[in-house]
Amino acid sequence: MASTVIHAPGACSSPSIKFVDSQNYIGLKPSVNLRLKFNFVKTTVKVRQSQCLFIVKAGETRDGPIKKLGLTDAECEAAVVAGNAPEAPPLPPKPTAPAGTPVVPSLALNRRPRRNRKSPTLRASFQETNLSPANFVYPLFIHEGEEDTPIGAMPGCYRLGWRHGLVEEVAKARDVGVNSIVLFPKVPDALKSATGVEAYNDNGLVPRTIRLLKDKYPDLVIYTDVALDPYSSDGHDGIVREDGVILNDETVHQLCKQAVSQARAGADVVSPSDMMDGRVGAIRAALDAEGFHHVSIMSYTAKYASSFYGPFREALDSNPRFGDKKTYQMNPANYREALVEAREDESEGADILLVKPGLPYLDIIRLLRDKSPLPIAAYQVSGEYSMIKAGGVLKMIDEERVMMESLMCLRRAGADIILTYFALQAARSLCGEKR
Repeated sequence: MASTVIHAPGACSSPSIKFVDSQNYIGLKPSVNLRLKFNFVKTTVKVRQSQCLFIVKAGETRDGPIKKLGLTDAECEAAVVAGNAPEAPPLPPKPTAPAGTPVVPSLALNRRPRRNRKSPTLRASFQETNLSPANFVYPLFIHEGEEDTPIGAMPGCYRLGWRHGLVEEVAKARDVGVNSIVLFPKVPDALKSATGVEAYNDNGLVPRTIRLLKDKYPDLVIYTDVALDPYSSDGHDGIVREDGVILNDETVHQLCKQAVSQARAGADVVSPSDMMDGRVGAIRAALDAEGFHHVSIMSYTAKYASSFYGPFREALDSNPRFGDKKTYQMNPANYREALVEAREDESEGADILLVKPGLPYLDIIRLLRDKSPLPIAAYQVSGEYSMIKAGGVLKMIDEERVMMESLMCLRRAGADIILTYFALQAARSLCGEKR
């Protein structure tokens, strides 16, 4: 299978780029002015005697950025803990079928291939063999604060304020053809619990963020993380028994509620990263039962108990309080076991299979590519990103070239899409922009 790096036409607004065709990239508007105007959502404030309730009224106007209220991260988190979370825009009305459409029961289908063809962004994401911004899914960290907080172990990455910095970062990504993101929340410690109930709060940080982004960018493809570790007081992906055992079936029950909550808010693809047995089939059944047949599942099929995850856990403050994750994540020494996981996920209704980490596991990516007809995703994880960044700072490698080569290797191995913190930087490189 041959792979080529292409300069994505229409993915940049620079007048120096020729053969621009904005119809090939979703969310792009050709312009000869390098300074694009982005429309943001305004915030209105209702003041009560004893509390402030922040209301995001995105539908009223899109003439300017949301005004900041000058609150600290602690004040924002305190308001959420007290039950005064900022309101996000309401869900849009459900589209109606034309008159005369028969009312029929939903077909009992685990596999609905149309889910992967439902939007121009997804169709472009799964088009075979090239390297373009359409192949990137941009992982973004969000928090309740208004300011963006730098992540020390991941140069260039931030915990983004969900109503401000996040909207700006998504606008930058869309400007160069990256129209898919995945959200990872930094949850206030006061909302964490042993059973992770905050994970399925319909007014929690992730559902609010989804509604805000969908109100501003309806065609944005939003992936979500389905796992309990950001919400767990124990820092594990599942519920921990008193003897340290991670409970499987009880955890899956919670994950189903989390996935449905995310789908209800408008998520396009839910992504169980927990590695519990049977969770894909259970989540598919839960989504279908609630009418979310169109919502895809990207399963973390071969997620290894890797040492490359350290910077990510710093970003979310989600290190396990004790022990490790080796009883549910895969042994890095194992190859054939990935096929066992892949076959189970396929049979349970997964739409996309993901391998994590990426570059150290090219053989696993190729294995799943050769054995499965489903789209394959690779996650270029935080440790891979930070090593390239560190090598570039120390002048030991050419950061730009190594970045692009590593992404090409993932594509060549068989990855249809790549979750990478380099998404914005790489997309700019592909369309010829200077950093």
